[in-house]
Amino acid sequence: MFKRQRFMCNFQRIFTFLISSTAAENLGFTSYPPAYLSKQARGKNLLIGANFASGSSGYYDTTAKIYNTIPLSKQVELYKEYQKKLVALVGQSNASSIVNGSVHFVSAGSSDFVQNYYINPLLYKKYTTDQFSDILLQSYTKFVKELYNLGARKMGVTTLPPLGCLPAVITIFGEDQNVCVEKLNKAAISFNNKLNSTSQKLQSELSALNLVVLDIYQPLHDLVTKPTDYGFFEARKACCGTGLVETSILCNAKSPGTCKNATEYVFWDGFHPSEAANKILSDDLLAAGISLIS
Repeated sequence: MFKRQRFMCNFQRIFTFLISSTAAENLGFTSYPPAYLSKQARGKNLLIGANFASGSSGYYDTTAKIYNTIPLSKQVELYKEYQKKLVALVGQSNASSIVNGSVHFVSAGSSDFVQNYYINPLLYKKYTTDQFSDILLQSYTKFVKELYNLGARKMGVTTLPPLGCLPAVITIFGEDQNVCVEKLNKAAISFNNKLNSTSQKLQSELSALNLVVLDIYQPLHDLVTKPTDYGFFEARKACCGTGLVETSILCNAKSPGTCKNATEYVFWDGFHPSEAANKILSDDLLAAGISLIS
């Protein structure tokens, strides 16, 4: 008899994929799902799941278009393609069993605000932050229902982090103040409250759905505001480069100015926590996420 395997499907991007990987390790997974479009996502490797995430995409498809990444709507289409491959591997019944018992992680929204809304007059002049949040949550609702209709029953969705505390955000929007930008943090809190209520409504509407909201905001805010309590030396600047704005291809171990010991820093680059910080964050997610595999 085919043994059902539990796996993760990653959509959008976890605040940093490392959080998802470390959280997966804490939840008992021994391997991580490969990127679906990579050469590793072939044959039996598909049985451990797939990662459909695309950096700088979001709930708002236009965000992905701006940065030439894969929008959420396309990620759903790739997931449908993945399911067809799964059926070819193990048959319809086993494929359905795998999908029903699998864990689906969803995370988005940060890029929608930081890399689109707050720098795009076509958005911030047209919509208030509350109105824009509602637009994003409409997309989230549609997305969850699509996954549900495709057989997903266990989903974990992350909240927004404290956007105003990201090094790049402080540099760009902080008006020369080396403290968290309150305006962006308030927007994140408001969105997270709506995410919670929307998720509760979805769970009540969709039979047998286990939808867990995983809080990233408070644990990361604690690291930023009380870094020494957790063994960190620096929370304003990131380890990579100048520590102020670099990210992605502009940020690597050879970038001029990169720190020698990233474990002393809360952030690796202008947007993403260091591996040491991610380990702490993932530990905080464990209590909430454990219900997804129970």
